[in-house]
Amino acid sequence: MVIGRNEGTRLIAGLDALAGRVARVIYVDSGSTDDSVAAARARGAEVVALDLSRPFTAARARNAGLALLDPEETPLVQLLDGDCVLRDGWLDTAAAFLAANPDTAVVCGRRRERHPEASIYNALCDAEWNTPVGPAKACGGDALMRLSALAQVGGFRDDLIAGEEPELCVRLRSLGWAIHRLDAEMTWHDAAITRFSQWWRRSQRAGHAFAEGAALHGAPPERHWVRETRRALIWGAALPAVAVSGALITPWALLLLATYPAQIARLTPRLGLAGAAFAVLGKLPEAQGALAHSLGRARGKRRAILEYKR
Repeated sequence: MVIGRNEGTRLIAGLDALAGRVARVIYVDSGSTDDSVAAARARGAEVVALDLSRPFTAARARNAGLALLDPEETPLVQLLDGDCVLRDGWLDTAAAFLAANPDTAVVCGRRRERHPEASIYNALCDAEWNTPVGPAKACGGDALMRLSALAQVGGFRDDLIAGEEPELCVRLRSLGWAIHRLDAEMTWHDAAITRFSQWWRRSQRAGHAFAEGAALHGAPPERHWVRETRRALIWGAALPAVAVSGALITPWALLLLATYPAQIARLTPRLGLAGAAFAVLGKLPEAQGALAHSLGRARGKRRAILEYKR
C-alpha cells in the first residue's frame, strides 16, 4: 500500500518496483494536482482519493487504504511512502522473519537516501534513517506489518499530522507486540530537500510530532518523546529567551549563547561537524513546532499538515 501527494516521477518509480512482487497494490492519494492518480491507475493500482472536505494526513491516508484489506485474506501489508522504492529481496526477508516470530507486529529494514550527495539536507536524512538493528520502539513510514495487529489497535490516529508510526508502535507494544528492525536493505527514499527553508519546515514538523506524542503517551513508563520535546524547548526556546532577556540587565547574559558552539563541539565526534551543527540548529524550528502544538492545544485547535516538499 502506497500513499502520496504530488510525488510525480518518485511515485511512478515506486509503483513500477512493486510490479510482480505483490498480489495487490493500493494507492491512496491526498489531493495531488499532478498526474499521480492517472499514473497509478495506468499501472494497475487500486486508487483511493481522499475526500478533501476533511484535512488530510498521512495517517488518514494509510487508514483509508487499510480499510480495503481483510486480515484473513491479506495477513501482511507492506506500507510505503510515495517517495520510496522497494528494494529487491526485502519482502521475502521480512515475511520470513514475521513467520518465524509470531509475536512481532512490525518489521522494518534499512531506508537509504537515493541522492545523499545532492544536498546536506539529504545527507542528514540518510543518517537519520540509520537506526540500530534489532528490537525497536518504532518504525517509519516503510514497514511490513501484520494486518491483524493493526486491526487490534484500530490502525493509525487519523488526526496526527506527523509521528503517526511511532505512536502506532506505542499502542502495539502496550499490547505485547514486538517491533523489529532488520539489517537488510528495505527502500530507497528521495527526500528532495534542496533548500534551507524545506529543512526548517521539516524540523518544525518533527517538533510538533514530539510535543503531540508526549501529550498522548508521555506518562510513565512509556515517556514517549518527552525527552525530545524537553530538549527542543530548552535549546530552541528557553536558552535563547533567557540570554536575550538577560542582556537587558547585563550584556554578560549573552555568554549563555556560547553553550551552542560548545554543544556542537561535544556532538561532533559522534555526528560529524555538519551533523552536529544542524542537530543543534534544528532545536530552534523543533521548539517552534512544539510551541505551536501547545498553543493550538490550549485553543482547542489542530494544526494543518506541514509540507516541506514545495
